[in-house]
Amino acid sequence: MTSDSSNTSVAPCVINNQMEAFTYFYYLIFLIGIIGSFVALWAFISQRKSRKSLNIFLLNLLTADFLLTLALPFKIAVDLGIAPWSLKIFHCQFTACLIYINMYSSIIFLGFVSMDRYIQLSGSLRFQRIQEPGFAKMISVAIWCVVLFLMVPNMVIPTKTIDQKPLLGCAEIKTTLGLHWHVLTNFICMAIFMNASVMILTSNFLLVKKLYANKGPEVQRDVRQSLRHIFILTAMYIICFVPYHIVRTPYTLSQYKPVKNCALQRSLFLAKESTLLLAVLNLCFDPILYFYLCKSFRSKITETFGSSKATRSQKKIAVEEGSSPT
Repeated sequence: MTSDSSNTSVAPCVINNQMEAFTYFYYLIFLIGIIGSFVALWAFISQRKSRKSLNIFLLNLLTADFLLTLALPFKIAVDLGIAPWSLKIFHCQFTACLIYINMYSSIIFLGFVSMDRYIQLSGSLRFQRIQEPGFAKMISVAIWCVVLFLMVPNMVIPTKTIDQKPLLGCAEIKTTLGLHWHVLTNFICMAIFMNASVMILTSNFLLVKKLYANKGPEVQRDVRQSLRHIFILTAMYIICFVPYHIVRTPYTLSQYKPVKNCALQRSLFLAKESTLLLAVLNLCFDPILYFYLCKSFRSKITETFGSSKATRSQKKIAVEEGSSPT
């Protein structure tokens, strides 16, 4: 009787089972994202003569997207339950970190994209140095250094050795030092998110205000186009990143000091996974962002696919004219 009660009291709380539903969405995001990223890379390479600061920030955003495409197949395999034990450990220690490298580098670069757009469209002279290509490259290097400084220790801090089991939570293999660093980076990343959010929302608000103030009949079309671009950037940012950061801190703290209520643990985990899925959606949204914000990218896409469409139309007209009676 005592043995039965002790077995019941130590029954594990399983929170990461039944993950298959998420994998279908990740698989779709991976396919759309990798196609869009390769098309974007081809368009940017074809327009190498363009060296604007905005293009530099967008190219760095594209680099972050490619890191995410490297990580998603591993996450899909682990969540499906088909990954061997060694791959689960590798994912927890390395490829899972690539997702967060993509997330926070993307957030920061989107902040500078918004600021760059504000400076460009408002004609402000106070921050024009940001639009210099050399300065944009220096900022980009600094951003990567900060993000890698935060995330790489999560990859290199030694992990614990535990017995193999069907389901693995990444926090289970972290040492005390690893958990402390994980919690610390959570709060630093929250600060990065808050500052980038202020940068994006303030830049876009000031730009909308200025555009509405200068809205005249002769520039109405350009104003509408600029407002549409601002809305796309803001909506993409809010959809992808705001929900995740609402639930990230409670979930991280629950890993550091496990919650005794199993239902609450599972709710926090599912909330984290659902909002992480939204964050990964930036892989699909970014090519749309490149098209609307980068003129050289848009002109290359339009020139290539628009010309092929025109060629097909001309061939169709020629065939119809050739088959019609004279």
